[in-house]
Amino acid sequence: MIEGLRALTHISITQQVGLLFVGLFGVLTLITVVAFGRTLRDQTPAQLDTHERFKRDLRSVWIGAVLFWVAWASGAVVATLLFGVLSFIALREFITLTHTRRGDHRSLLLAFFVVLPFQFVLAGSRLFDLFTVFVPVYVFLAMAVVSALGNDAHRFLERTAKIQWGVMVCVYGMSHAPALLLLDLPGYQGRGAFLVFFLVMVVATAQLVQETASRRLRRRPVARAISRSFSWRAWGIGSLAAGVLGVALFWATPFGPLAALVMGAIAGGAGTLGEFVMRALKRDAGVRTWGGKASVTGAVGLLDRVAPLCFAAPVFFHAVRWYFGL
Repeated sequence: MIEGLRALTHISITQQVGLLFVGLFGVLTLITVVAFGRTLRDQTPAQLDTHERFKRDLRSVWIGAVLFWVAWASGAVVATLLFGVLSFIALREFITLTHTRRGDHRSLLLAFFVVLPFQFVLAGSRLFDLFTVFVPVYVFLAMAVVSALGNDAHRFLERTAKIQWGVMVCVYGMSHAPALLLLDLPGYQGRGAFLVFFLVMVVATAQLVQETASRRLRRRPVARAISRSFSWRAWGIGSLAAGVLGVALFWATPFGPLAALVMGAIAGGAGTLGEFVMRALKRDAGVRTWGGKASVTGAVGLLDRVAPLCFAAPVFFHAVRWYFGL
């Protein structure tokens, strides 16, 4: 089987792209048809609830697949702009459910209209040395200073930390996805979009398999107050599934089968851990979903769908750079 997949590395880039998208949209279409068929059967309330969650997850995967196709067809510049827009919406959702005061307005303006665009400009310019330290070093220090200049000491540390965390997840994390497009890897020039495809697929697979495993297995939640479904066994199964998919996709990446297994497991595991962290943040905010029915913010719930990617992208990006010694 590995030899058969290895043979795919010798076909042209255009053929590889066509094969990936035919396979992706074919599988999604098949799953959608099967899911629709199940809706025609009589179901219990619990089954209906599970089906609704599955429909939401499947819709997210469809949206992600279409957006990836648009990004691929439009080129790296448009893809970077697209991820920038998604980052803006996700940060907006995060901030609307975060306690802020008048003294935070300067920090928020800095985050939305200076930090966010400049971070994506750094990604598009391939200035990766500055790109990787701009937010966690310079921005974090600058935001604390700007917040202090707001002359409001009430819950200062909590307010500042929440804004910094929103920037870290929604801006810094998200910006690593388009940065993968522009990595100059040995013998892999111009094919960075395959890395983004690999990342999105293994993260989505890990999340879906973990959710399924958590329902099938006897639950032993490690943090019941945060999530009753997250367990180390389910997380391990999800990470393993991501690694197996990574092996199946190794022909479209610069990795060998073993490296693809490890990279897939790392990215998938990081993504599901990120989803777990975001559940804790939602518990703190008192909502079930970012921008859900309980919210009056007008947000669209995008952060729920991209949170795993925001956590996995920087881990995967730096793992790839370390692997190739960049």
